[in-house]
Amino acid sequence: RPPRPPRVVPHLVRPPPRRAMPLASCEAEAAGDGRRRLAMLPPRGWNSYDSFSWTIDEAAFLHNAQIMADRLLPHGYQYAVIDFLWYRKNANGSGEDSYGFDSVDQWGRPFPDPERFPSSAGGEGFKHVADKVHAMGLKFGIHLMNGISTQAVNASTPILDVDTGKAYVEDGRQWTASDIGLTHRTCAWMSNGFMSVNTDAGAGRAFLRSLYRQYADWGVDFVKLDCIFGTDYSPKEIMAVSETLKELERPVILSISPGTEVTPALAENITQHVDMYRITGDDWDSWKDVRPHFDVARSFADANKITGLRGRSWPDLDMLPFGRLTDAGVNQGPHRSTNLTFDEQLTQMVLWSMAKSPLMYGGDLRHLNDDTFDLITHPTLLKINHHTKNNMEFGYIHSERTSERNEHSGRSDLTNNGGTVLGLATCNDKNTGGWHSSSKDHICRGFGIQNDNASFCMSKAKLLPTSDGVTMSGVEDQAKFHLVGIDTNDGCLDASVSPMFSTCEQHSKQVWELTENGQLKSSYSGLCATMKSSKEGESETTGARAWTATGDKGEIYLAFFNLDTASRKIAVRVPDLEKVAGQKLARKHLCTCTEVWSGKSRSLMKGDISEVVSAHGSILFEIQC
Repeated sequence: RPPRPPRVVPHLVRPPPRRAMPLASCEAEAAGDGRRRLAMLPPRGWNSYDSFSWTIDEAAFLHNAQIMADRLLPHGYQYAVIDFLWYRKNANGSGEDSYGFDSVDQWGRPFPDPERFPSSAGGEGFKHVADKVHAMGLKFGIHLMNGISTQAVNASTPILDVDTGKAYVEDGRQWTASDIGLTHRTCAWMSNGFMSVNTDAGAGRAFLRSLYRQYADWGVDFVKLDCIFGTDYSPKEIMAVSETLKELERPVILSISPGTEVTPALAENITQHVDMYRITGDDWDSWKDVRPHFDVARSFADANKITGLRGRSWPDLDMLPFGRLTDAGVNQGPHRSTNLTFDEQLTQMVLWSMAKSPLMYGGDLRHLNDDTFDLITHPTLLKINHHTKNNMEFGYIHSERTSERNEHSGRSDLTNNGGTVLGLATCNDKNTGGWHSSSKDHICRGFGIQNDNASFCMSKAKLLPTSDGVTMSGVEDQAKFHLVGIDTNDGCLDASVSPMFSTCEQHSKQVWELTENGQLKSSYSGLCATMKSSKEGESETTGARAWTATGDKGEIYLAFFNLDTASRKIAVRVPDLEKVAGQKLARKHLCTCTEVWSGKSRSLMKGDISEVVSAHGSILFEIQC
């Protein structure tokens, strides 16, 4: 049968078929190599969250997995992942942070809701689902909340000792979930559901071994561990889980989340323990969610993080919210189409590829149309995602508007209290200092490059006993406090959300202390507050951007991004491109510069590369000499 001709989609020409993209299975997960050989390239797959929230069931999941095997597996998409709350009963009153609806076994471990996953009945867990996924040629993944279920802690369930098959005993007594659950470290956004585990205790480590041994027995290949990174940063637990996985005979990818307020410094100490780690908050289908990824991706590229640590740890920009979706936190499956325009989807896909992010598609695959399929399987983008180096933002660009602003593409900045932006970083970050007590009740910090008198202040509030079990001595009581905005209704400073103010409540996520080094330290995450004037970053999320990367055969990729709400002409000089690419484009008359979407070629002889890019759009060039 003659080959199908190339199919044209808006702004995108799919090139003729090339050799098949290498599957992630080619990463040689041989038994003897274990986790050392995992994620040698950024993983690709499908995750149920964007399209099903937490309501996915067995039939819908397997249907999506089969489509993924049939259409996306040849392009390297191989991890089929069930996102959060697969153990929660979908009934009246249940939801994201409800209590009492979870299926928990006699050892305090979550197991699939048998009504949504009928093959799990009789203690089978996800074994039958995993077997079917593996038979399709795919890998099977699940989402986990960090720590231990609050239901298990309240029920004082015993802990399984995997070596004896009996309850864990140490120091002459049997240990239970209530002995290892850290009630002062409940998950900030699911405080009724889960809390951290005391990994210093032998019983805590025994619980983790029983938990992950069970998942390996089910056939799990990928774990997305939530409420452990970003504003929920818990390095000790990250390392404990990583060590537990290394003990298993089955290699398992470890992905950690969320990525709110993550910086390269925060990631520095954990990248050797994980395969991928979120570096942003949840990315939904709106331009205001996509746009901040440019700044985050640039910071990780500047820190030389996006090439992977020893080829196996990848900054994760979150899922691709294209196609048929649901909404965050609802008890409803896919019911609407993405709000991103095609230009915005294309821009997101190009940035994710240039930044070598894992590619996890989020839309319902049962409604995957040809346009979206062509976008997420575009050979050039997938090649850039897996087989390029020196990926970085390119700063030598010139741009100017060629049309008026589109009023329907508005912008909103996350600012608080008179134009200041608050964030979090590890306490060894130099930007965390400068906080001081200006009076008995105020904590302040100066900002501005030239105006040392400009200050941002918050008022101390009475420290209430926290509902998550934090108790402090009288001395600690004097050193720790809640903070509220002055003359505002923003609420209390909160280490678990962005922007960093929420309704005041009795939880350690809102407890702070002022250190001797002038740092404002969170009692919840151990991170320190940073602050800058919003004017310092106003220009960073508007206008034009460019990225470059070098292919494995020496080709150069150049991407233009227009973050503006109006069309822009973007240009680079060839000599500047040579500086960054680290190579001379000798004999320019023999070089080809191809605009990937249209397939049109242009000469480098005139000394520059330029193009008009639509609002929120992107252009990609491939240069070969």
